[in-house]
Amino acid sequence: MFAPLMKGHKGLVRVGASQWSVCEVDPHFVFKLGPWPARYVAIEVISNGPELEPHLYIDTGYGFRPEQVLPLPAARHGVYAFRTSGIKGFRRVRFDPCEDYPGANGEQGSFTLNIRTARSLASLRRQLGTAADHLHLLELDELAKAPPPPRQLPPEEHFRAVLHLAEAGLRQMEPSEERPPAPLLSFVVPLRDTPTAFLDTLLNSLRGQRAGNWELLLCDDASSNRATLAWLERLEGQPRIRILRNPRNQGIADTTNLGLAAAQGEWVGLIDHDDALAPLALDYLNETIRRHPDAQFIYTDETITDAKLKPTGYFFKPAYDPVLLSGVNYINHLSLYRRQRLQALGGLSAGFDGSQDYELLLRYLSGLPAETIVHLPYPAYLWRRHRTSFSNANLATAVGHARRALAAHYASDGIAAPVGPALVPDLHRVELAPDRHQWPSVSIVIPNRDSPALIGRLLADLYERTDYADFEIIIVDNGSTNAQTLSLYETMGGQHDNFRTVMTTEPFNFSRQVNRGMREARGQAILLLNNDIEIAAAGWLKEMVSCLDYPQTGIVGARLLYPTGRLQHAGVIVGLGGLAGHWYANAAQDSSGPMNRLKVRQTLSAVTGACMLISRQCYAQVGEFDETAFAIAYNDVDYCLRAAAAGMRTVWTPFATLTHHESASRGSDETKANKERFQREKEALRQKYHTYAFEDPAYSPWYSRHLATPREILPPTLPSPRSWTTIPTGSGETDMSLLFKADQA
Repeated sequence: MFAPLMKGHKGLVRVGASQWSVCEVDPHFVFKLGPWPARYVAIEVISNGPELEPHLYIDTGYGFRPEQVLPLPAARHGVYAFRTSGIKGFRRVRFDPCEDYPGANGEQGSFTLNIRTARSLASLRRQLGTAADHLHLLELDELAKAPPPPRQLPPEEHFRAVLHLAEAGLRQMEPSEERPPAPLLSFVVPLRDTPTAFLDTLLNSLRGQRAGNWELLLCDDASSNRATLAWLERLEGQPRIRILRNPRNQGIADTTNLGLAAAQGEWVGLIDHDDALAPLALDYLNETIRRHPDAQFIYTDETITDAKLKPTGYFFKPAYDPVLLSGVNYINHLSLYRRQRLQALGGLSAGFDGSQDYELLLRYLSGLPAETIVHLPYPAYLWRRHRTSFSNANLATAVGHARRALAAHYASDGIAAPVGPALVPDLHRVELAPDRHQWPSVSIVIPNRDSPALIGRLLADLYERTDYADFEIIIVDNGSTNAQTLSLYETMGGQHDNFRTVMTTEPFNFSRQVNRGMREARGQAILLLNNDIEIAAAGWLKEMVSCLDYPQTGIVGARLLYPTGRLQHAGVIVGLGGLAGHWYANAAQDSSGPMNRLKVRQTLSAVTGACMLISRQCYAQVGEFDETAFAIAYNDVDYCLRAAAAGMRTVWTPFATLTHHESASRGSDETKANKERFQREKEALRQKYHTYAFEDPAYSPWYSRHLATPREILPPTLPSPRSWTTIPTGSGETDMSLLFKADQA
């Protein structure tokens, strides 16, 4: 009765009538329930290799969720039966025979699967015959009681809910009479022949603010439209509004500078003539200024709207990241600048139309301490996204001006840095140190045991397909006995004077193996590389090494793909799933992420140790991997967070892309022998870094922490202002309530 139940499968290939073989990570079957008279279903699985540790998910109308998964008893021969009736909404089952490859080769990864259905338990037992001795009767009632996930609200409804959160947050603030007066905020708006409906909306969005500490400088660039001119004339002399005029058209930069020169506020914000501020924006900006008296720059999230200012989406941003800013102007609106610093820099530069704000950001933020750059995660700006804006209508010009600004910002010895397209044509990739005559030496440390096909392919890729001259390879072997592997080592050692092995027979401990290799390393940088990596493009290592040129960078990670082409690693978000997880894991290769972040370099809290470049300085300051608490799992997360506590940045780049046959040689962490160790390492990460409450600065607090792909949520309270700050505790342990802290004052 197999065929009527089958709905689909993944990571598996049929090799016989009831025989299946694992061909990818995360193998599973999906079965559709009913309608049929059967009340009981039994899934029988017989492994041709080691014990399997299956899991069963149920779908009660909201898809397969982590809240509705049941770990099943491990067995080489298991029968798992459950009742299909009496559970509201029960419609599908997902059966995972194992979490990963259960062994090192295809034979060990194969099994027999049979499905039986019956109207009664007695009838089911008769069908099973002697297999009934292996029967596990599952109770799914409690699993079905998991609360439904929060409803994905449409943008308009979500935005209204955000405003309710903001209103509730105001009631928690100190009474205004107990706080110092808020500083004057000057908002500068360049305009020319702007439709009066847009201007009315902008003005009303300021007049509607509860806080009144603002002035509006409307800078007209020689408008000729009669309606626009009449609108401006009506506002002449009104409180808090000043009209400034250019006698002739001078362009957006000069027109904006007219307002900057006249601004009287302690802080200055730039608003486009066709946009508006969200309700309560000024209250939260004032509160951010109060909490961060030393701040030099504040930026907010954005609400994307249509031409009628109806919300259609958001730009939810990370804390300040100059690496991300080198690829995309993710800061954009709304930004508050200190007036004195802004005027000292001369305001906007001419000749960067369409990217004038981007060029200003690069100059203004240069040299500012990270703790003085504050992100307010409130969508305070309403960005009217329509085709008539300059940057949309003149995209090629805007992109060219952005790259010219980046080229100047990253210039070396007066020579502009080359800037080309990122993985999307209108974003950017800066070539760091393009005139480098000598690349630093790199020690490539590869843990291995046997696996001749994998290690043989990787070594061939390193020597034949990698465009990097100065490297050494250190194989750290924990007890190979395979004659082909040992012969390969001998051959490679004879052919290459930059190849050597460190042999120690012992149980696999990733941290211990890489520590042995790093102690042997002579390079100026150390690359940890899994033996199941496959190299496609020759320049991957130069790209990773060049990213060490970003200030304070100690670690660099690469983009890794599964053999199927789907994303395996685009960086690690700490706190994802209550621990730490790869965001966008198993997403399509062309996934862009929020604001196209997967298409450009960026700072992340952690990257995978499967391909991790560590600078010599970082290794000297952070030390070795933790062999005791994190022997196999989460050692890379721990190392990156320790590096962050020491003031070191971790950069992820999509321009170094490799294929990762994840765990192909090691097998699953979920085998019976490793289960207790894996649980201990999970608990060690939770306890050391409080991952259940960790607010990753690379992630938005408006996103769910339970899904690999970000999904908008409503947090219980409005998120607090934050800066990407590293604070070492000096105790040897890292207190994550201080590291990368969000302000809870």
